[in-house]
Amino acid sequence: MSRNHHLFLLCGLAFLAACARADDDVETVTVQPDFGSHKEGSRTDEGVVAREEEAIKLDGLSVAEVKQLRDQAEKFTFQAEVNRMMKLIINSLYRNKEIFLRELISNGSDALDKIRLLSLTEKEVLETNPDMNIKIKADESGRVLHITDTGVGMTKQDLVNNLGTIAKSGTAEFLNKIQESGVSGQDTMDMIGQFGVGFYSSFLIADRVVVTTKHNDDDQYIWESDASSFSITKDPRGPTLKRGTTISLYLKDEAKDYLEVNNLRNLVKKYSQFINFPIYLWADREVEIDEIVEEEEAKKLEGKTDDEMDVEEGEPDEDKTKMKKVKTTVWEWEKLNDNKPIWTRKPMDVTEDEYNSFYKALTKDTSNALTHIHFFAEGEVSFKALLFVPQTQPSDTFNKYGTATDNLKLYVRRVFITDEFTDLLPKYLAFLQGIVDSDDLPLNVSRETLQQHKLLKVIKKKLIRKALDMFKKLSKKDMDKFWKEYSTNVKLGIIEDPANRTRLAKLLMFLSSNSGDFTNLSDYIARMKPKQDHIYYMAGTSRDEVENSPFVERLLKKGYEVLYLVEAVDEYTLSALPEFEGKKFQNVAKEGLVIPEDEGRMRAAAEKFEPLVKWLSDSALKNEVSKVVVSARLTDSPCALVASMFGWSGNMERLAMSNAHQKSDGSERNFYINQKKVLEINPRHAIIRHLLTTIQSNPDDPEAKEITNLMFKTATLRSGYLLKDTAEYAKSVEGLVMKSIGFPEGTPAFEEEEEDDPPAEDVQELPADEEPSEDHDEL
Repeated sequence: MSRNHHLFLLCGLAFLAACARADDDVETVTVQPDFGSHKEGSRTDEGVVAREEEAIKLDGLSVAEVKQLRDQAEKFTFQAEVNRMMKLIINSLYRNKEIFLRELISNGSDALDKIRLLSLTEKEVLETNPDMNIKIKADESGRVLHITDTGVGMTKQDLVNNLGTIAKSGTAEFLNKIQESGVSGQDTMDMIGQFGVGFYSSFLIADRVVVTTKHNDDDQYIWESDASSFSITKDPRGPTLKRGTTISLYLKDEAKDYLEVNNLRNLVKKYSQFINFPIYLWADREVEIDEIVEEEEAKKLEGKTDDEMDVEEGEPDEDKTKMKKVKTTVWEWEKLNDNKPIWTRKPMDVTEDEYNSFYKALTKDTSNALTHIHFFAEGEVSFKALLFVPQTQPSDTFNKYGTATDNLKLYVRRVFITDEFTDLLPKYLAFLQGIVDSDDLPLNVSRETLQQHKLLKVIKKKLIRKALDMFKKLSKKDMDKFWKEYSTNVKLGIIEDPANRTRLAKLLMFLSSNSGDFTNLSDYIARMKPKQDHIYYMAGTSRDEVENSPFVERLLKKGYEVLYLVEAVDEYTLSALPEFEGKKFQNVAKEGLVIPEDEGRMRAAAEKFEPLVKWLSDSALKNEVSKVVVSARLTDSPCALVASMFGWSGNMERLAMSNAHQKSDGSERNFYINQKKVLEINPRHAIIRHLLTTIQSNPDDPEAKEITNLMFKTATLRSGYLLKDTAEYAKSVEGLVMKSIGFPEGTPAFEEEEEDDPPAEDVQELPADEEPSEDHDEL
């Protein structure tokens, strides 16, 4: 590879790096004027030239005049490297062709902002054209799209410097000058064309672009380019624009859809509906007008015959002039951006009805939002945001959890940038709808892809904090609605967002043994007993299941409040939350539960039942449990299986098994079932006392072992776990029932008795010659 090729590649990489940084100091590549290059080496077929001459039609000029105009124009040829970079911009930097209109409207908005700012100190600059607007007009027959603004316009030198130079931002230069003149910096923040390449998106859909522009300080000029070279000439028509710029796009064959009025209307509403200045589209609509009916036709309409019309004399009565409704098509300038960007106003100046109307227009929801928050953020990054909480979220929300949503729309100074987000809000807050409008968010040159920039993280952090503040301030009635709809989102947030775990925990609500309703953690702590150090909770599939669990028996009897976790995600959530307001959580289905007032009694019971504990752990259930202890949590049940401190409760094990990809050999199921648990025995229960007495007199008593085996399997089921062998358990229960009804163990099932043949004397035989009577047949 030659040295020149290496140099070109290095230049290209430097340019792309500068675009990615999107700083104000954008690297510029200037165009060297080449006044002679168009004469030699650029001749084309005469037929092609003729077609090009026919292609450009300027109002008020004939084809011959256009040809003469072109011949007299100053010609500029892009250098080879610049030409290749132009192709890179057109083909690589912009993924969606439709954004050309957004870019050109944004440029027009910049030009209008410039003249507005100048008018603050020089009022006479608006005298040439007091109108401040952007107009879009499609010429379907000529396949041309015109975008006109009445902004500051460009001088001839501006055309060379700005349109003839890639990544040369006229707006950035203007900002520097205007700030030096003392104009408020806040006023300059409305300008969005900071990078100077948006104009070149025109070539995404056009093979030739003509720019007609008039600046107050110069004549009207025409700039024309086919993306490989450009020319500039003085407009012979004079200052027809008065002031401003018209960009005429001569569309490619595949881009003719952008001449359709509906497509243009939709694009403006999608990308630019909140631009400060009016945007008009030359559009048609059908109207009804009154049309005078001819006298003869009127009489026919009244049902008069020809003879009756002939005999009528005298002048027609003007008061009786007949009119009819006629549908006709009219063309007029249609204003497209009626929606006001209410997020740019102070929250105190926006009414609740305005918020509701804006929410419905933004989301197409028929209901009002549940709540909203509107705020301005300043500091490291400045932005305005308006967030809404819908009354409901789609039923398939969690099937699409973590995928991109279009709920949050990003604007830069009211120009829509994107709504394809996966990380501006965390997944658990993806249900929020709204607007984020940044004044200084850095973008790449195409404004399509956000940079991985620290300011994005700042915006995300502030959005989360404000959203959580919004939830916290909900009224009791609205909080109940919110929790019913979005409780799972909050719980997932605690698992996924450690930085905001404490804030999210304040929103948590669970069913409680204290009432039939939900309670939050702060209220639970306020009701805790004086010496209670833990927040007790129990997880299961329903309130009935957890209320009747052996694990809560003693706590409820002693008057302790227990939280009931009945959603699948609940236990995962509290497992991720180590404490709340200094109080640790205690899963009552796991070991480690201590009831303060029972501590002395438990020590005495442990000493008394130590022989049984040793016998169960070392002999009867040696291969089934990790250890055996005297229980503090049981009242009515003889025993229960509890998970170790870091093990899985029955509820968690059930969830894990339901979510696991089961193998054909059932190995994953066996993995969970084979995890050994802790057996807790109730020292007050008759069965446990009987076992203690029995093994103290005869440790090898077979009945004790049988009772222990049955008791252990029953406790496994009551504690929410699965049995290794359900058939063996069923056989044990059946054997116990057999004993209770007086049959010895192992009694076989009774054989079914066969029915004997009836005695011969009971069968009456008829004489051979006697046939059955009809009555007998009937019988």
